[in-house]
Amino acid sequence: MSDTGLPARRSAIYLLDQIIGEGKLMPELIGAGVLDKLDPADRARAQRLATETLRGMERADRILQKHLQKYPPLTVRNALRVGTIELCAGEAAHGVVNSMVNVVSRHKHYGHLKGLVNAVLRKVADKGAEQWPTLRTPRLPKWLRGPLVQAWGGETVLAMEAVHFTGAPLDLTAKSDAAAVAEAVKGDTLPTGSVRLTDGGQVSALAGYTAGDWWVQDAAAAIPAKVLDAQAGEKVLDLCAAPGGKTLQLAATGADVTAVDISEGRMERVKQNLVRTKLDATTLVEDAFNVTGQYDAILLDAPCSATGTIRRHPDLPFAKDGSEFGALIELQERMLDHAATLLKPGGRMVFCTCSLLPDEGEVQVEEALERHSSLSVDRKALDRPGIEPAWITEEGGLRLRPDHWADRGGMDGFYVACLRKSV
Repeated sequence: MSDTGLPARRSAIYLLDQIIGEGKLMPELIGAGVLDKLDPADRARAQRLATETLRGMERADRILQKHLQKYPPLTVRNALRVGTIELCAGEAAHGVVNSMVNVVSRHKHYGHLKGLVNAVLRKVADKGAEQWPTLRTPRLPKWLRGPLVQAWGGETVLAMEAVHFTGAPLDLTAKSDAAAVAEAVKGDTLPTGSVRLTDGGQVSALAGYTAGDWWVQDAAAAIPAKVLDAQAGEKVLDLCAAPGGKTLQLAATGADVTAVDISEGRMERVKQNLVRTKLDATTLVEDAFNVTGQYDAILLDAPCSATGTIRRHPDLPFAKDGSEFGALIELQERMLDHAATLLKPGGRMVFCTCSLLPDEGEVQVEEALERHSSLSVDRKALDRPGIEPAWITEEGGLRLRPDHWADRGGMDGFYVACLRKSV
């Protein structure tokens, strides 16, 4: 990490400009190499600062509005936001203020606003830290909050937002012995079998990483493959497989797994993890609609709004506006229909989405059952360790929410249902 923290802070501001101003997601930006010129410590710090600013933006803006007559341009506003987040977290005012003034003074369009940045952040340094805890938990943008309140009620959404604000611990899925992995990494074993670390630090430095004893996977994301319950020797299809956590779970059962994803870059990551964990699966870079054949079991983790992952990806509500919902819902429907044609009689399919929207979960399954008389919901498939009865929905699926296990750090929002084809 540099002595001044300037490179990391400048990069954090750039990330925020791209996310809020250009609608780009942080994983896309990082994958494109925008932080590659930083040393590893500054790279981690830049990502952390941007993430913390996104989580706490509502509070930061409420503090800043007391000192601004009007909002400055986005880059300057983001510099003020990052500075406010750091100051309210107890960072030394001298370093924070000087860095933000430096960033703005070098901007070819906004350099004249360096005095404003200096004056505002010095005022934040005086009172911001004591104001911070008095402000409400940041809320989701209206475009998303409205549909979620309609679906789950205001109190539930408030509970979700509380979990979003605190961030996410690190969850691991063990290749075989979860208890041994938990002991090795000094983590806790969750009721569903995932291993949770409050602060994982550098993932590749954890015990068992190089040996391939585990992989990173949110506890909720690990449940669909457990519900599918693949058996050794079964022919199993993993559609939309990347980044590959579910592929690894399926391969660990001894099943004959074919993992399909349309993205060559994302599939390369799946291949790398298969090599690291010494697991076998056939990988195929292909459009899911071009897949043919017959399978004993299919896992369809369909493209979705990803609204269930906000506790780990707070950039999503700022980069998106909900305009893609309709197209995603139509795509999920088509994928369900196609996957049904690939399922052997008597076979089973798990449909899941990391979404909090019923239209991408409960409604999809209800409508699929109406379209396909050969499909029925297999409720018994949900009888798995750690699955609480309250999570099971009326139509026989599983609704997971961020506020579940809130005292343990929550979980991603997911919908999971197991459909069985008649003989």
